[in-house]
Amino acid sequence: MAASVAAAAGRLRRAIRRSPSWRGLRALSSEAPPIQAAAVRDAFLSFFRDRHGHRLVPSASVRPRGDPSLLFVNAGMNQFKPIFLGTVDPRSEMAGFRRVANSQKCVRAGGRHSDLEDVGRDLSHHTFFEMLGNWAFGGEYFKEEACSMAWELLTQVYGIPEDRLWVSYFGGDPKAGLGPDLESRDIWLSLGVPASRVLSFGPEENFWEMGDTGPCGPCTEIHYDLAGGAGAPQLVELWNLVFMQHNREADGSLQPLPQRHVDTGMGLERLVAVLQGRLSTYDTDLFSPLLDAIHQGCGAPPYSGRIGAADEGRTDTAYRVVADHIRTLSVCIADGVSPGMSGAPLVLRRILRRAVRFSTEVLRAPPGFLGSLVPVVVETLGDAYPELRRSSAQIASLVSEDEAAFLASLQRGRRVIERTLKRLGPSDVFPAEVAWSLSLSGNLGLPLDLVELMLEEKGVPLDTAGLERLAQEEAQHRALQAEPVQEQGLRLNVHALGELQRRGVPPTDDSPKYSYSLQPGGSYKFGTCEAQVLQLYTEDGTAVASIGDGQHCGLLLDKTNFYAEQGGQASDRGYLVLVGQQDVLFPVARAQVCGGFILHEVVAPERLRVGDQVQLHVDEAWRLSCMEKHTAIHLLNWALRQVLGPGTEQRGSHLNPERLRFDVATQAPLTPEQLRAVEVTVQKAVGRDEAVYMEEVALARTAHVPGLRSLDEVYPDPVRVVSVGVPVAHALDPASQAALHTSVELCCGTHLLRTGAIGDLVIIGERQLVKGITRLLAVNGEQAQQAREVGQRLAQEVEAAAARLSQGSRHVAEAHRLSKDMGRLTDAVDTATMPQWQRRELQATLKALQRRANTAVRKLEMGQAAQKTQELLQRHMEGPLIVDTVSTESLSMLVKVVRQLCTQAPGTSVLLLSPQPLGKVLCACQVAQSATPAFTAEAWALAVCSHMGGKAWGSRVVAQGTGSTADLEAALSAARAYALNQL
Repeated sequence: MAASVAAAAGRLRRAIRRSPSWRGLRALSSEAPPIQAAAVRDAFLSFFRDRHGHRLVPSASVRPRGDPSLLFVNAGMNQFKPIFLGTVDPRSEMAGFRRVANSQKCVRAGGRHSDLEDVGRDLSHHTFFEMLGNWAFGGEYFKEEACSMAWELLTQVYGIPEDRLWVSYFGGDPKAGLGPDLESRDIWLSLGVPASRVLSFGPEENFWEMGDTGPCGPCTEIHYDLAGGAGAPQLVELWNLVFMQHNREADGSLQPLPQRHVDTGMGLERLVAVLQGRLSTYDTDLFSPLLDAIHQGCGAPPYSGRIGAADEGRTDTAYRVVADHIRTLSVCIADGVSPGMSGAPLVLRRILRRAVRFSTEVLRAPPGFLGSLVPVVVETLGDAYPELRRSSAQIASLVSEDEAAFLASLQRGRRVIERTLKRLGPSDVFPAEVAWSLSLSGNLGLPLDLVELMLEEKGVPLDTAGLERLAQEEAQHRALQAEPVQEQGLRLNVHALGELQRRGVPPTDDSPKYSYSLQPGGSYKFGTCEAQVLQLYTEDGTAVASIGDGQHCGLLLDKTNFYAEQGGQASDRGYLVLVGQQDVLFPVARAQVCGGFILHEVVAPERLRVGDQVQLHVDEAWRLSCMEKHTAIHLLNWALRQVLGPGTEQRGSHLNPERLRFDVATQAPLTPEQLRAVEVTVQKAVGRDEAVYMEEVALARTAHVPGLRSLDEVYPDPVRVVSVGVPVAHALDPASQAALHTSVELCCGTHLLRTGAIGDLVIIGERQLVKGITRLLAVNGEQAQQAREVGQRLAQEVEAAAARLSQGSRHVAEAHRLSKDMGRLTDAVDTATMPQWQRRELQATLKALQRRANTAVRKLEMGQAAQKTQELLQRHMEGPLIVDTVSTESLSMLVKVVRQLCTQAPGTSVLLLSPQPLGKVLCACQVAQSATPAFTAEAWALAVCSHMGGKAWGSRVVAQGTGSTADLEAALSAARAYALNQL
């Protein structure tokens, strides 16, 4: 028996690893109609809510919040990472989570987990999918309950026959000192799973890790047998139950977690395919409406589910790619990720372009086809994810715009590929440089995987080694150009936080950060704060009892008046002193939130001990500047909604004492008029010097207030409400509609008490981060006033230059100076700190003025060239050669004289030199057609300019160059001698 089980385990290892293609799947029941996907999702959520007391939480956005390690949310657990890491704010709603369940939108495309390259090639891979999951935090329940619930749902609610289910568990890892998870094995056996269908695997299959470091643990997986007893088992994973009980340290070792958690995940698409008895996930009602719409919109043959060589013309592959990708695009755009040039937006751009390529080239779809599929996605997913319905029109518009742009690039790219292929020999590889120039990192924006696919279809290999070299060079270049990454500073790890919680240390009381008042003269008074040192940490995170001698340390206090960096507002800085010892300052560089505790980064010039009483002082100028900008951000957010419409949404912000940054979702780039209107709207609110009201209220009171601005973030309960001009109680009264007409937001930041202290606000920069998201940079107060003054001065200079241009120039030198002045002004306007609306207007004006100035230069040069041509013709008798000097301001002017001479004396070859200041000499020549091909202008210019120690360039007929000499006659003699020798 043991031998047969071992043999079966070996076969199943191979079966699991090769990712079955779903062929051979038999229906659970041929009599009952298949359950619909929406009902499968609802049954999962209802089961955990109604039978097992789980709280249902909505899906997080696929755009990760504060997690730079992820391009997209790719698992249901992502939004709960603060709980797993032990960093959740104990005052937040999430801190109260014990058992929860949801259906999470997930995208696996790019980064560590990516299925993009496999989509379309088989019948099961997707870039967007839904992950059904249930969680138990802090030991609410563990292995026995999790396994029992999963078995109950699959066999009793969904009715999957028990004999079709296999399970695997962690078989141990001797290298890591981990024994087998016999507890999970025994649980499955007690639930009635035969020992022959309970298999153990190693860490690669059954040990789950969040990353290189962090919480991890053994997992047990439930697999479905596609064969159903007809032949060898064909297993596909349905559900993964992860038991987080370890923490992977930076040195690779494993330590037990202070608290244990359950994290499970089951793909909805795969589950629905099993329950509906379909050949693949694409044959379920999650995809069939899309596949039908593709067939109707393209006129391609109906989808038939073929793969590999059987899929002639790759038609079914294209169906799967387009259906999968339009779902991903719709979900991502609805969540604020638009196709762009870096990070997740770049991946989304690749997805869109891949979909366009398959729809147009394989399915022969008409232009604008992808956008027409968005309503079908909304219809299938909109009830579960209402944000799709709200954003339907915007998604369709954005997809259609990008589709049109890419089609033009695709046509050009195809021509480049065809032209290159014609030059290649039978055994040549496609040049890496050409592929790179076509790619997203080059000019046309064709994803490299598309270029490879197009070449693969033609049977031509790509120079992959050359591509890797170019990619490395690009990465090095980006590293040099990138903005400095902000240091993370000291942090409390999961063990330090667990120890504090074990000791019963309460979260840091940071309410004193709001203790400040406005004085009669308009200044602010910031109170000090006395606190006790609870713990000290060295730079490597080790807890110590004392520190000193100029060392950097982390300082934990029972309370603080320092604002810790969060919500986009920079941390306070300042200093502290020991009570009774005011003459030794301990500088505080920053403060950070770590799981509800505020950790201060301090330099300790003298001994600092646990138990010491200290007095904290914030840098008042720093704090006030941050307060000004945070209130300004709220007004800017409100003003954008006033100008652009109530649907305008904030996509992020950051502020420090120097300037503020605000990202906003927009249908199109802001016009200068809109930018100016936003500024004026803010200025009016500042000018009214309105009161700013702040109050903590129950989070539930804010849920249904019309117009209340809040971000997709986790807020504490009670939550702080900031209202401009209207008391919070009035603003939160739904009947008042006040939140529709002023700035009302949920915010933990520190704010002014009246808006007048902002002084002024100027938007000094504006650029599109990605399509649909604009980043605004702004300054306030004195900086804003200076920006306005710079703008006014530049506007006056541009106006004066325009007046000079209108008067006209009588001399080429004067026209050249005016043209250069336009270029100088353009550079100044491009780089100055000034109102962005004004910059955009002046840039447009200068562009037109530069064209006029260049035209004036050309006209004057043509006139002067005609005059000099006549003078030269009078000096030289008719003949085959003119070699002379002439006074000109520029090389372009010299070329014009040469051309006019040759036009009026067709059989003459001409070379002219023009002396310039400091011994420099310009050279231009043209050879008569009757003298070529033996005599060429390029060789003539090169001979003369080489004589003068310079260089030359041009063609067989016309050439030019430069050099330096004090002996012009010698240069002229060399020119004549060379020409006569050639003639």
